[in-house]
Amino acid sequence: MHPGSLRHDGPVTGIYDEPEFYAAACAYRDVASDVTALLRWWNAFGTGGARPATMLELAAGPAEHARAMAARGTDVTALDINPVMCAFARERAAEAGLRLTVVEGDMRDFRITAPARFDLAITMLNSLCHLMTLDDLVAHLACAASHLPDGGLYVAELAHPADFFADESSTSNEWATDVGGGNVTVRWGGRRDHIDPVTQVTREHVTVTYRKKDGSVRTVNDVVPNRFWTATEFEAASRLAGGLSVVARYGDFERDLALDAPGAWRMIFVLRRGGPAAADRG
Repeated sequence: MHPGSLRHDGPVTGIYDEPEFYAAACAYRDVASDVTALLRWWNAFGTGGARPATMLELAAGPAEHARAMAARGTDVTALDINPVMCAFARERAAEAGLRLTVVEGDMRDFRITAPARFDLAITMLNSLCHLMTLDDLVAHLACAASHLPDGGLYVAELAHPADFFADESSTSNEWATDVGGGNVTVRWGGRRDHIDPVTQVTREHVTVTYRKKDGSVRTVNDVVPNRFWTATEFEAASRLAGGLSVVARYGDFERDLALDAPGAWRMIFVLRRGGPAAADRG
């Protein structure tokens, strides 16, 4: 999840003020494969062309997906509310020689004028969990829609419902990853962090330990409020926001699994602005 929105009392901080640690904790993701899926869905539901000319990543954090798409030739803008993350994303893009526009802003209420519209907008790694109320989610979707042309796509990746409702979670809450600078071990939430049945909010306990090759070891601890959104809530919010229609639902990035298929581990929505909805998939 990326630090793209607000907690109840202000900008998301803690682990999100440690972009090197956060990026290392998320290094398990196959970003190249994710981007391949985004391009596949663009080809299936977008307005044409092998890739979108412009893309906006919301709640971008270190902007891994934005940078990967920029490397493929798309003109990309990344938006995040945390100035530390924004600086980190700019630095990483500059180091890689990539053209990336980084904007500091709230994903519920932002306005970008150059370009004023994006062919594709994305929100990855369950960043929408930081939107705590239906009003927040509707405001976000309406704002995203206003930055898309007719036929533009918005792809939102959320946690799979099995993470909250099934006897066995669809994802692990503990993992270790080798990164360029060493090794990172992560514990992010888990069954000990119970969901509030009224608010659907879990206060997830997070521990990230980074062991670098130079022998240094540092641990960051945090407690991150996380709002769980159901599929029906998300779809209702998209209707309330107006301008967006759900054209597909998937449970992963690699095989385009249905949400209820064995092996589905994410809840991914593909939405399109304007025009009739495509035949629903997933």
